Amino acid sequence: MIAHIRGQILAKTPNSVIVDCQGVGYELAISVATYTEIGEVNAEARLHVHTHVREDALLLYGFAELNEKRLFEKLLTISGIGPKLAITVLSGISADRLIAAIRGGDHATLTKIPGIGKKTAERVVLELKDKLDDMAAAMPSPTATPSLGAVAEDVLSALVNLGYPRPIAQKAVESAAKDSAVASDFEKLFRAAMSAVR
Repeated sequence: MIAHIRGQILAKTPNSVIVDCQGVGYELAISVATYTEIGEVNAEARLHVHTHVREDALLLYGFAELNEKRLFEKLLTISGIGPKLAITVLSGISADRLIAAIRGGDHATLTKIPGIGKKTAERVVLELKDKLDDMAAAMPSPTATPSLGAVAEDVLSALVNLGYPRPIAQKAVESAAKDSAVASDFEKLFRAAMSAVR
């Protein structure tokens, strides 16, 4: 069972990374959140690892934060959620927002995540609502992430609808919105965010 990997990043994409550990290249599936946190190619990466064994494959899932790995493993306990969907869920919403949505019974937020329908959202809340208290205490307070204004929220929604992963789109919008000249104009902010997300 591989639980942790430290090594040089040989290649990375928003959903996978190859890490060289003393001459052996390990490919790990990752979430968009981990993709944005680990360094660039040739930098050293330290990843918490979940090893998933199937009859026909041995798959590794890597996480920059231990809490994200723990949340991934809790999602796997739910009927109908396998590792591929669990990593998609963690790519579609930040871990702290996911925990808040589950604990608050916020089905609307959960069903916005690709691959999560109404019934799955209900199962997730029912099975995990009371099992995340320790993780919620370890998360930063919600005030640490300021809410976007109405125009920025519209731009974020547009980027997500175009297929950009939410965490990447949100960073691009937040970055573009720092320029007060574009922050209140949808078209200008949209163009600035599109430039930042590429």
